[in-house]
Amino acid sequence: MHAWIGFFSSFLASAVEVVEAVTLVLAAGVTRGWRSTWIGVLAATLTLVALVVVFGPGLQTLIPLDALRVVIGTLLLIFGLQWLRKAIMRYTGMKALHDETLIYQREVNELRTAPGTAGTMDWTAFTVAYKGVLLEGLEVIFIVITFGLTAGDMTPALLGAGAAAVLVTAIAFAVRGPMSRVPENTLKFVVGLMLTAFGTFWAGEGVGLNWPGADWAILALLAVYAVVGGLLIVLLRPRVAPGGKVVSQA
Repeated sequence: MHAWIGFFSSFLASAVEVVEAVTLVLAAGVTRGWRSTWIGVLAATLTLVALVVVFGPGLQTLIPLDALRVVIGTLLLIFGLQWLRKAIMRYTGMKALHDETLIYQREVNELRTAPGTAGTMDWTAFTVAYKGVLLEGLEVIFIVITFGLTAGDMTPALLGAGAAAVLVTAIAFAVRGPMSRVPENTLKFVVGLMLTAFGTFWAGEGVGLNWPGADWAILALLAVYAVVGGLLIVLLRPRVAPGGKVVSQA
């Protein structure tokens, strides 16, 4: 069961991050040229691969498995709850929805007004692409390493992340624009639920808790967190009077 957990969790989490990275890469490539942009993407990708190779496998030999599960579980809980909080706030109107089209247009406008670069390398395009891919990729690395180490096999998590990167990138360049139709907030809510459930499960295992049903307890935790998240959305959503005026917010 850990194998499919690693694959699908990495796929969904990576898809969210790749959408944001691709938006920046598209903006840089369209406005500043593709040569320097692709060099920035390649440099960031190599940096991320190096980080996975260097830090991923070594953690399992340096830290006992139970302690590793507690650490990973706690980090996943923190990470997942942050995603859930943001998703719930966006669903309830307490935080603006993440608009990839608006972000893309803002980046394009800023890049068009940036000073030109003499020579063969456009460092503005390189920097935007490098930073975008690296920063979003670091979050993907965290997911890949944690799920890979817990399952004892990095392959499913790496395949999930790779599949998401290829699929999202292919779609983005096929439509030649930002992927504004991707339900990113819904993806973040789902991934937040998964990370929170897995974090709870692995932290419990690390302290010696025997979950009823073994790995199947993850599904029960997912259901519990989904119900709690749904209730919070309903309770926090502004209530509108018949005249259209917001009268209260729980």
